[in-house]
Amino acid sequence: MTDQPTPDDNPLVPFLRSGPPPDRTTWEGWQQWRRIRNTFIPAPRLSLQEYLDLSPRRRGLHDLHRTATHVNMRLLDTPMSRRVEDLMRGRLQNNAVKFMPGTRDGLMINGGGFHGKTETSCSAAASFEDLWRDIYRQFLPGQGQLAGARDVFVPVAYCRLPVRATPKALCKAVLDIYGDPHPKHLDDLIRAVKEAVRDHNTTALLIDDVTRLRLHRADDQDTLDLIRELMDLNVTLALIGVDIPGSGLLRGAYIDPRTKQWVFPDVKRGKSHNEQASTQTERRFDMVDLDPFDYTTPAGITAFLDHLAGIEDQLRLFNSFNGMLTTGEMPEYLFRRTHGIVGLLRRLIEDGCTEAIASREERLTPELLARTSIRLGNLADLDPDAGEIPEIPDNVQPPQQPTSRAKRPRNTVFDDRGSQRAADG
Repeated sequence: MTDQPTPDDNPLVPFLRSGPPPDRTTWEGWQQWRRIRNTFIPAPRLSLQEYLDLSPRRRGLHDLHRTATHVNMRLLDTPMSRRVEDLMRGRLQNNAVKFMPGTRDGLMINGGGFHGKTETSCSAAASFEDLWRDIYRQFLPGQGQLAGARDVFVPVAYCRLPVRATPKALCKAVLDIYGDPHPKHLDDLIRAVKEAVRDHNTTALLIDDVTRLRLHRADDQDTLDLIRELMDLNVTLALIGVDIPGSGLLRGAYIDPRTKQWVFPDVKRGKSHNEQASTQTERRFDMVDLDPFDYTTPAGITAFLDHLAGIEDQLRLFNSFNGMLTTGEMPEYLFRRTHGIVGLLRRLIEDGCTEAIASREERLTPELLARTSIRLGNLADLDPDAGEIPEIPDNVQPPQQPTSRAKRPRNTVFDDRGSQRAADG
């Protein structure tokens, strides 16, 4: 008779990622991310006693699972993100079912660094793709590829504009989505891009970091012209950038007083990469702003508190309590530390939870967060000159007289042997 394996013998740790994170700038990576984006299972909620009853190995795994939970919190809706998502989904669906030829109205998603533009835009595009793929499975049942074509179905394509953009660099970034080769000459590159978008039946093309274009160089202006001409491919173009109104990208454009859309006149004949550009209609974009939270109005404060409550519900700290992030001095402190920028708030909470676990305090307080720096991680792929790295607010100190904690549960910490003791203070 052989011994049965115990739970501690199980070598599988299902909450850990296998391999590198998906690269959304390739169609394979985008599909991988789209399929797994809502599948992470957070750590179970254990009481402190249940945790202490675990074996040392299981406690270590649970701590790791808690850490994974804190750094993989689900994307929370905000009034600002819902406005972007609603516009994107509506525009993508409307353009996808239009039969008439001609340019499709585009989108510009504007906001500051770490405001959540990329994640919000990609989430909305992925939701559209979920719907669009379901339609195609009904229209072409069992088809993994387009009927009569060797090309895979890529309804949504996402790329980032290179830091030093040129028409050739943009074309290569688009072709890399599909894994297609790069012709040597610009005319051939542009032709290959048009064929790739058509052959893969791409409905939406997202171009991120578009405000890396400075427009004081001829290459920048030529790249912008090429971007606008991509709208002639019967594809919805979504441009994502930091401070688009102040970047110069709207130079030569005007707002239509009737539709409130930004209108870009056709590029002049002789400078266009599209031999038929002069016959096309003007290209129109709707611009939507993804702003930080506002703490100056009752509606803004309520939205911020709701967001904090959504974050608090995802935390796995043993000494947390209802209202840990939403009562007392904590909301105002968090806003002053992050200026209401969702990306900075997320990083502060992540690192604060790491400190709370390491210090055995197991809860977030202004005092703990005051000794937690906001670290933005690897910024090598961001362009500070384009505003992609936000200014981090000074490390605001907590109030000298914190509010009463009479209703808070007793703070309990434990040593390495699992013995409980009351925390100091």
